[in-house]
Amino acid sequence: MGSMFIETEESSTTEGSTWLLTESGQLTGGPAVNIAVSDLTVADSPRVGGENPEHVQALAAAHAELPPIVVHQPTMRVIDGVHRLRAAKLRGDQYIAARFFSGDEKDSFVLAVQSNIAHGLPLTLADRKAAADRIIQSHPQWSDRMVASVVGLAAKTVGTIRKQCATNTVQLQARIGQDGRVRPVNGAEGRILASELIAGNPGLSLRQIARAAGISPETARDVRNRLGQGQDPVPGRHAPKPAGQHAKPAPRRVGPSVRPGRNPALGDSQAAVIERLKADPALRFSETGRTLLRLLHVNMMKAEEWESIGANIPPHCGVVIASLARDCAQMWEDLAQHVERNLAEIA
Repeated sequence: MGSMFIETEESSTTEGSTWLLTESGQLTGGPAVNIAVSDLTVADSPRVGGENPEHVQALAAAHAELPPIVVHQPTMRVIDGVHRLRAAKLRGDQYIAARFFSGDEKDSFVLAVQSNIAHGLPLTLADRKAAADRIIQSHPQWSDRMVASVVGLAAKTVGTIRKQCATNTVQLQARIGQDGRVRPVNGAEGRILASELIAGNPGLSLRQIARAAGISPETARDVRNRLGQGQDPVPGRHAPKPAGQHAKPAPRRVGPSVRPGRNPALGDSQAAVIERLKADPALRFSETGRTLLRLLHVNMMKAEEWESIGANIPPHCGVVIASLARDCAQMWEDLAQHVERNLAEIA
């Protein structure tokens, strides 16, 4: 089941705040209702160390009207607002304003965590990590980013927690992301399916391929580019070798296929060639010429600089950058062919 965002007219924070609720239930609309303090129970709090007495004292001493708490309707357990309930009792109040949540126990805990991330006394780091562990086990279909958005942690931290509790967690082939879309955990399967779709119907758009294969349009673009270059659609995967053959590993390529060095056409260094081109009035005094010179200058970096760039690209940007780099390389190739055709026509 996916998740939805529900706007509430009033909440335990400020007017118009947004709650993340699953499809098992929702907050009651309309004005809050008064509930007898004696009818409420406190249990299953996301705060590992329990309530903070000083915070309770501060709320009680304020003598201001407290925002409505959130109560799990089936059990009358307080989901959000335990400190406010303690303060009300300390002040001798008989009733407290509240809203009801009609979902199940698992989703009520999710709501409790998110509520205490959004306002009031924040959950500690230990509280948030413990909450992440519990939500991963109760909602294994949620992606790391989805869980992270609820507990207030980085997605990488949630991923580490998931690995630590993997033995007790249901292993799924796909997870639900923050946008509500279902994506495969193993991206290789989506890439293979995309390659089959491209081979069977080359006219499909990237979005059509992505939607059918359960991958992003950028991943679909990368698959199509890899197939066009005769590569495996899954990076790092190698086809089985025929018996008795031992293929040599392909040399690592970073940056342009032609390394900055000797120019094959002019027998000079590429840097020197560009310097001479800069002095050519036909290029210097035209807008297109100056643009070309700037582009050539940017691409003429040392091999070590390309190596450094390639080694420091963030992993989450890798697919997109690789795709853009190939697109840029193709544009340079198209330019070279265009220039060569013009030369052939002149000759």
